Amino acid sequence: MSDYQSPAVSRERLREDFLRIRHQSVAACRPLAIDDYQLQSMPEASPPKWHLGHVTWFFETFLLQPFVRDYPAFHPQFHYLFNSYYNTVGPMQPRPERGLLSRPTVEQVYQYRAHVDAAMAALIEGCEEAQWPALRARVTLGLNHEQQHQELFYMDLKHHFSLNPLRPAYRADLPQPPAAEAAPLGWIDGAEGLIEIGRAGDGFAYDNEGARHPTYLTPYRLADRLTTNGEYLEFIQDGGYDQADLWLADGWAHIQRNGWRHPLYWIEQGEQWQEFTLGGPRPLDPATPVSHISYYEADAFARWADKRLPREAELERELARRPLEGNLHDPKALHPRPGHGQWYGDLWEWTASPYTAYPGFSPPAGAIGEYNGKFMCNQMVLRGGCCVTPQAHLRPSYRNFFYPRDRWMFSGIRLAEDV
Repeated sequence: MSDYQSPAVSRERLREDFLRIRHQSVAACRPLAIDDYQLQSMPEASPPKWHLGHVTWFFETFLLQPFVRDYPAFHPQFHYLFNSYYNTVGPMQPRPERGLLSRPTVEQVYQYRAHVDAAMAALIEGCEEAQWPALRARVTLGLNHEQQHQELFYMDLKHHFSLNPLRPAYRADLPQPPAAEAAPLGWIDGAEGLIEIGRAGDGFAYDNEGARHPTYLTPYRLADRLTTNGEYLEFIQDGGYDQADLWLADGWAHIQRNGWRHPLYWIEQGEQWQEFTLGGPRPLDPATPVSHISYYEADAFARWADKRLPREAELERELARRPLEGNLHDPKALHPRPGHGQWYGDLWEWTASPYTAYPGFSPPAGAIGEYNGKFMCNQMVLRGGCCVTPQAHLRPSYRNFFYPRDRWMFSGIRLAEDV
């Protein structure tokens, strides 16, 4: 657990962590040209400039305005421009039109960040003791929120750049992983019986991770590594995208309607394949985990392999037994790596579990209650983090969620089977 997530964190430590995490968002933007800040390639992906403004709006809206008497907003229209989906707070710029915001300028957004950072540092230092527990909890939520957007920044930017015919690199200095052979696929027996899942301990967790509750596991096994590019290529070459019996009805309709024949970011070059990465186009490595896979594709591959996808309780049980380490956010990588025994990092792993409320779940009152609960419909759970997830942001109970069609995020496949 990072210090800022501890209920015992001091004011000085929280202030240091606040400034450190805020700096990380700025550092991620350093390789960008000024023109890159405006890109929005699809409604689901936001421009870098909007990410920088939105996470700042979060601190201004949910901390400075309620905790600082007579706090003057930095700009009267930013409340509208940088709201994301908090309907109880007020109206907002339509999500598909965030890329139309040529103003405020990038310079003004950075001025906004500096203004809010200074006000937040003063608030943390000068907050009254009676308000400190509530302030500390809200700052911790804001920092986790910013780390979510740091992850989304990389995912969105990769999609933005992928649609440019020049196929530019975010970072041309990112290395190609060394050639490696994929480890033979092994299996780990799961535990049968009653276990508990959900938030454990007194550290930070999102509301959708609670309440902790019992669930029953029937006998199962989990693959000891992620599915590789080479294995997914076998699925393609065997006509996987042409066999309707492998696909859920919605998935089959979706790939027919959109002409999907391979994972997002794969580029066919004659008999060779390339993969678009944050380092630009690279030769497809058969041993690297296959990435940017939709739930529909992950489920079809599992059926083709005569397996299934894990249930989220099965993955949480295994994650809780493992050290929280792996190929998580590393500015020198930003891509999944070949390996054996990955549990945290590399890719968010699709599960067969729909994103819904745990028994005893109750969203917080007010606008903060809109953070997770209202999205518990028509989405699927992913677990384990990915190569652009900050390590301090993860825990075994973390529940990510996306629509079955989504694949611009760093998502992959771990197989499972019943015993």
